[in-house]
Amino acid sequence: MKRKEKNPRADIYERITEKIVADLEKGARPWIKPWSWGRLEGRITRPLRHTGEPYTGINVLLLWSESLARGFEAPLWMTYRQASQIGAQVRKGETGATVVYASRFTKTETDSRGDEVERDIPFLKTYTVFNCDQIDALPEHYYHRPEKVIDPVERIEHADRFFANTGAIIRHGGSKAFYAPASDHIQMPPFETFRDAASYVAVLSHEHVHWTAPESRVGRDLSRYHRDCTERAREELVAELGSCFLCADLGIVPELEPRPDHASYLQSWLKVLKDDKRAIFQAAAHAQRAVTYLHALQPAHVSEEREAA
Repeated sequence: MKRKEKNPRADIYERITEKIVADLEKGARPWIKPWSWGRLEGRITRPLRHTGEPYTGINVLLLWSESLARGFEAPLWMTYRQASQIGAQVRKGETGATVVYASRFTKTETDSRGDEVERDIPFLKTYTVFNCDQIDALPEHYYHRPEKVIDPVERIEHADRFFANTGAIIRHGGSKAFYAPASDHIQMPPFETFRDAASYVAVLSHEHVHWTAPESRVGRDLSRYHRDCTERAREELVAELGSCFLCADLGIVPELEPRPDHASYLQSWLKVLKDDKRAIFQAAAHAQRAVTYLHALQPAHVSEEREAA
């Protein structure tokens, strides 16, 4: 009898989770590595498809990790076929990075009563992409490097406008940053207590991701946050990833320092990820939805400025 083959979809979850767990076990949070990169004077951006469209969710983490590990500076990625279609060539011996594509298809089945019913079936597949630094003969604009940030203050003003446009109530005082669901407000320590403006924006981004949770916004259940350490760890992971996605979108490069609660969260994240191979995918998807919601609250001209920046 043949041994039962391993589910390839489950294997994708496992392989990617194991990679992230390995970093966490070293005490590193892989989703913030880009912020400690040496090129802090340059624009931090999400990884981009060859069309210029930003990657989302778990693929942001995967390609940030690859760029850091292999020293890529170009933000653009494409498949071997896409490179060939524009007359370019992936250099011999180069290895690609894995990204994932999740979708669903509808299948018609016959139920126990003989009626035909439609069932949505989710699927997940991987494909390989190459960074533009691995490809020869591309048109020059594909080798674009992040632009220098000429006026960091202007970037922070842009972030201030972004958060003002969300309509979230932000109160300042005390020594802790948190979102209070009962009063639906964000509490922040005074601005001057932060190391710099970028650090303030990073924490404010984190709390805004929490703020998106109510049903009237994106609908993440926080009812067990204070009673269940696992649920708390999952929500904090969502806020961590969402903050990094949002900082990248705003062009903010905070020099992150560990928060007092990160040591305990590190252990709880490890437990969650080891117990549930889909947890990091779910957290990245929730973070993406939160960030997309915050962008949707921006006036059209603000969104256009962000895309052109």
